[in-house]
Formats: sequence, C-alpha cells, structure tokens
Amino acid sequence: MNINPCDIIRKKRFGGELNEKEIRAFVRGVTDGSFADYQASALLMAICINGMTDRETLALTLAMAKSGDTLDLSDVPGVKADKHSTGGVGDTTSLILVPLVACCGVKMAKMSGRGLGFTGGTLDKLESIPGMSIGIDIDAFKRQVRDVGCAIVGQTAELAPADKVLYALRDVTATVDCLPLVVSSILSKKLAAGCDVVVLDVKAGSGAIMDTPEKSRQLAETMVRIGNLSGKRFSALITDMDQPLGNYIGNALEVEEAIDILAGRAGGDLKEVALTLGAHILRNAGAAESVEAGIDMLQRKIDSGEGLRKFAEMIAAQGGDPRVTEDTGLLPRAKSLVDVTADRDGYVTEMVTSEIGNAAKLLGAGRERKTDELDLSVGIVMKVRLGDRVRKGDALCTMHVGEKSDRVGAYNLLAKAIRLGDAAPEKKPLIQAVVE
Repeated sequence: MNINPCDIIRKKRFGGELNEKEIRAFVRGVTDGSFADYQASALLMAICINGMTDRETLALTLAMAKSGDTLDLSDVPGVKADKHSTGGVGDTTSLILVPLVACCGVKMAKMSGRGLGFTGGTLDKLESIPGMSIGIDIDAFKRQVRDVGCAIVGQTAELAPADKVLYALRDVTATVDCLPLVVSSILSKKLAAGCDVVVLDVKAGSGAIMDTPEKSRQLAETMVRIGNLSGKRFSALITDMDQPLGNYIGNALEVEEAIDILAGRAGGDLKEVALTLGAHILRNAGAAESVEAGIDMLQRKIDSGEGLRKFAEMIAAQGGDPRVTEDTGLLPRAKSLVDVTADRDGYVTEMVTSEIGNAAKLLGAGRERKTDELDLSVGIVMKVRLGDRVRKGDALCTMHVGEKSDRVGAYNLLAKAIRLGDAAPEKKPLIQAVVE
C-alpha cells in the first residue's frame, strides 16, 4: 500500500513519531523522485522543528544507507575500518593515520569527500600528488584494500544516493545543522561503505560545524549511539578547532605536512590527534589492548619508516608518483609568498578558524561551489599558535599565492582572524572528550 506524503508530513508536523514503513517510504520517495522537492522540504523542516527519536534516526540512517548500492567487504580478510571528521581547517589526519593503521594489520577502506566552504577535502589534497587517482572502481578498491591494506577514494554516486538529494534540499532550507539529519547523513554513507569499525572526529570551536561545545558533544554522542545500534563498532573524539589543527592549510601544503609527520620530521597537534584517532581504531578492532598501546604501535611505525613506505605504496597503487614521499618538491608550488605580520607586540589570544579557512579559499585552495576549480599549490602556513608571544612585524602566517589568488582579500581576512592581546589565553585541551 502506498503511503501518502502528506500523511507523513502531517504526522511529523504535529510531533508524532514516524514508523519504519513511513521513513522507508520517505527515503524511497526522495530517491526515485515520487516525493516532490517541496514535500521533502516540508518534512525536513518538520523534523528540524520537532526532532526525531533514536528509533526514528536509526530507521532514517538505515533507509538512506540502503537507498543505493552497499559495499560488501566480507571477502576482504580482517577487520575493515574507516574514520570520519566533521570538517576542519589544516586537518590532514586521514593521510597520516590511514597508512599507519594499515601497517598495524587493520584494513583502512576509506571513502572521502571534497572540500566545500572553509573546510578542506581529503580527495583534493590527494589530487595534488602527480598522477594520483581517487576514482577507482569498487573491484579495484577492494583489491587494493586486500593487497596494500589501505585505500582512500571518492564515494561512488550509487552509495547512499538519498543523502545527495536530501543534503541539497537541506542546504537551501536552512536545515543543514539539524541533529538527526546530520547524524543520518554521515552515518548512512559510513554504513553503506561496509566497514566494521568507524571512529569519528567531531570538531568543537570556531572552525566547527556545530556552533557550541554542547552541540558538538550532543552530535558525537548521538552518532556513536545510533552507529552502535546499527551493529557496527563506533566511537568518537571531540577535538579542538579553535585554531587550525596543523600548521599547513591548502592541498599540496597539507600533503607535505603529512609526509613530514610520517617521516618523523614534524609533530604537534595534528600528529597527536591523528595518532589518537588511529589508536582508537586499533583498540576497537582488537589490534591493540588499549589506546595508549595503540599510540605506541603507531609511533613505532613512524620511527621504523614503515608508515611512510605504506603511504608511498598506497600512492603508487592509485597511479600517483610515490617519489613525493621522499621529495616533497615534486608537489605543486605557489608562485609567490606573502607574510601577514603582527601590527603590535602581544600574545596570540584568539583565532577565528573558519575565517582562516575562508582566506585559504580566497587564495584558491577551497571552493564555494562544487564546480569551482582549485589551485592545488596555494594556501597558508601558520607561523604562530594560540598563546605565542609575538613582536610587531613578526610573521603570523605566510600566504602561498597563485596567479588568480585574491591576495588582498585573503590578507585582510587573516589580519582580522588572528587576534592579539596583552595576556596569554587559557590553554584548552586538544582532545576535549572521548565518546564510546
């Protein structure tokens, strides 16, 4: 029996709980077009206003995951794992933890996305490596995960197609930050991708999708709860995004920083978060007894050079030039460098991370629309962290500028986004919470 869209809309409009049959009908309708956009938009708004129970959110997540193809990785031996970030600036953890975790015997079958707005995209970063392909087919993806131990590719159009339709509608109906819709959007793609273990990195701070720490925690707790109800093993870290995670922002620049960390030449917050996320994957997959033991395992893979060699192996398997792991000069380079300098003595008291990401976008490192073309060479190198003491004229950051960069607009954004004061700010924890 067909379910009338108006009946579903009316029920949720008055705060009712939708059953599985109604939710499946809604997802099927938006996927095949039998629900009009205005009907789907009306239901999204009703959900945004009245919320959803865990039972509804789980049903929506599973229906979206099953709206297209689902990836069966059962013929790939071992535990398969994935990691997802809610988006950030200078956040290159995937390029670090994926090869390191693979060295420890857990298969990393990662499907990633492109950058949009002020957040960077893993696929864009990888495409700055000469020859690198992120569009391999499913059979090649599974073969690479089986043989190499890891792969990072783009999501296929057939995977959770309902999410693509619903996200486009959320974007134009001011329902993007609705908690059950965020949860079902993220988790449906992860469940459709077929991994056993998923670790989530939920950002909090001025560069986060959720605008308060409380909302970030609620998002993390809900995703873990719904993810575990699906039968998979989920956990989440809530990490600070009140400043860029790494010091390099921009596609080729972030690949360079990831290589420096894998080579043992760099550390800092980016390395700490990458290793902690990777250690949670190892613990949840049964490859390490504890998170602390997992961090030690991953550090040993850096010290031995195995992690960097595994990254080179993954690059080569996807058609890229593995020599970049030994010579980062093979990556695209910007035409010129411009310092953004301090206009006074003082301490770095605040960074508006989203505006730093927007400055990178003005330089050409990010996109406003999915069709925008990137300059993979441009970006920003941070010279300071929160709490650092600077003198007037010191470089706060260096812009890597291309021919089409809006260097004036980017400079002005950065000058306002990196704020100085007379006293050092209170230091916040980098990893604010763990949600199991």
